[in-house]
Amino acid sequence: MTRLSSRLAGFGHAVPSRIVYNADLERQLGLEQGWIERRTGIRFRHWANDGDTLSSLAARAGKMALVDSGIAPGEIAMTLLATSTPDHLLPPSAPLLAHKLGLPNSGAIDLAGACSGFLYALTLADGFVRAHGRPVLVVAANILSRRINPAERASAVLFADGAGAVVLAPCRDGRSGLKAAVLASDGSGYDLITIPSGGSSKPFSPETAANQVLMTLRDGREVFSRAVDLMARTSRQAMKEARLNVADVDRFVPHQANLRLCDAVRHNLGLAEGKLASTIAEFGNSSAATIPLTLSVEHALKPFKSGERLLMTAAGAGLAGGAVIFAA
Repeated sequence: MTRLSSRLAGFGHAVPSRIVYNADLERQLGLEQGWIERRTGIRFRHWANDGDTLSSLAARAGKMALVDSGIAPGEIAMTLLATSTPDHLLPPSAPLLAHKLGLPNSGAIDLAGACSGFLYALTLADGFVRAHGRPVLVVAANILSRRINPAERASAVLFADGAGAVVLAPCRDGRSGLKAAVLASDGSGYDLITIPSGGSSKPFSPETAANQVLMTLRDGREVFSRAVDLMARTSRQAMKEARLNVADVDRFVPHQANLRLCDAVRHNLGLAEGKLASTIAEFGNSSAATIPLTLSVEHALKPFKSGERLLMTAAGAGLAGGAVIFAA
């Protein structure tokens, strides 16, 4: 009998209705026209409106993925929510997400993996499907616009709000599923991307300065170089473990940090330009949400074929990252 594996049964994504164009940010930051797109590849991004919540944005993407999968809500056994911007520090947002989606038999938990959160959630979901033979909903969502320091150019021009979702279902066709997962971390880069206050080591107080609860990038160049190295290194190892050559990869779906970083990793790996899936121009960098959002957009434009080999990789705050090979 063929061993149980998982398959990507449904895709979904959602973004807020508010669009913020580069020209608006360039005026605010005193940048010349066209600077942002030249440096990042971003043309515009979506930011949350007043009243938008993380759980509601995640629910829109999750509902789209559930409908696309054709799997009844009562069949979903686990909901994993990868986010750095939950509705509250406590309680977690995943139970509320499962409630909003009407998933009566689903466990639910948040995962705080920053930009690499979706890869970790996908890996854990695949293991659950293999072990229990029941479907899992994986959602990655962030509202980063509320954590951006508007005076810090490095973060203000990059980050966006969005959500992406996939449903993993059990499968015995022998072709689909997770073929390799190489996850990595480097705590020596722990302070490269931070929100200084709000955790137990530096809790909120009446004296907490406003900029202490906003995101800051200490050294953008070091973040770039270390992310490229981690993503390329883990991608090579994942391909080796999956016994694939570069030419065997059908689509390359990296975390959409910025276009220069995606191109640097692709070039480092020797992947053809046409294999890169990119949504950075229209959606910006929504951290963990970028990979599932891109999967959903790609599938809508050109549906994944059975057995198609996807290389996904990410690196972000922590430093945490990795790469996975998944056969659609």
